[in-house]
Amino acid sequence: MSTLSLPPSVPAAHPSASRTVGELLRDWRQRRRMSQLLLAAEAEISTRHLSFVESGRALPSREMVMHLAERLDVPLRARNALLVAAGYAPLFRERPLSDPQLAAAREAVELVLKGHEPYPALAIDRHWTIVAANRALAPLVGAASASLLEPPVNALRLSLHPQGIASSIVNWHAWRDHVLARLQRQIEVSADDTLAALRDELAAYPAPPGTPDRDEDSSAALNQIAVPLRLRTSLGVLSFFSTTTVFGTPVDVTLSELAIEAFFPADQQTAAALRNYAEQQASQTPGSTE
Repeated sequence: MSTLSLPPSVPAAHPSASRTVGELLRDWRQRRRMSQLLLAAEAEISTRHLSFVESGRALPSREMVMHLAERLDVPLRARNALLVAAGYAPLFRERPLSDPQLAAAREAVELVLKGHEPYPALAIDRHWTIVAANRALAPLVGAASASLLEPPVNALRLSLHPQGIASSIVNWHAWRDHVLARLQRQIEVSADDTLAALRDELAAYPAPPGTPDRDEDSSAALNQIAVPLRLRTSLGVLSFFSTTTVFGTPVDVTLSELAIEAFFPADQQTAAALRNYAEQQASQTPGSTE
């Protein structure tokens, strides 16, 4: 995989014309498990006014839409949908990462991915499509079918698909539970139908042949500081924990949905194997100074 490979651009979703801004705001309030009283108090407006907005008896101003969306922690993409439903123009632009105006952000992604070597890291969009990856990812996905490595590549599908790397994951049950739980949290925050469909797809995948019993897998996970990814590779069994990095205070939809998943070695054996792999790759590259 290249250091930066952009998947095809996906058009932004548009809200249904049948949904009013009040209905959408009510959906987000309920999704956040907030009563009208609590939201009104946090937004410093009357409960009566909020009730009128949700029922459609009052049309909120552009400022009020943004004010309520901020209190509800609505994602930027959905804030645009709220504005459109209220009859206003979208506020947040959505540009492809290849746009010249996002050059600084693109360079930052490349810098983080490159700087994380010899350990694997990848940049993903809101649907877990791999936007970019560093060279250290290659030995981790060697067992995957070539069809799953054709862009656009979905990182979660790649990990749990029967033709992906699922059969190489030593702690498949624990990792699957972690992936599905994390995906569910994202769905609760974003109300994204595509993520919900992905969750259902992943949940339906069978366990690879020879997978250890769940009890054995779960007991081993309890002794870890975090749920690791333990993977059989050409370099041996590698063990990782991961961190997630996002852009702070983004005002572009694309950047608000971009994240970098960085994998760190969970033991010395993994760290040494990846360092050796990087050194071997560098020695085989003409003109390399690494």
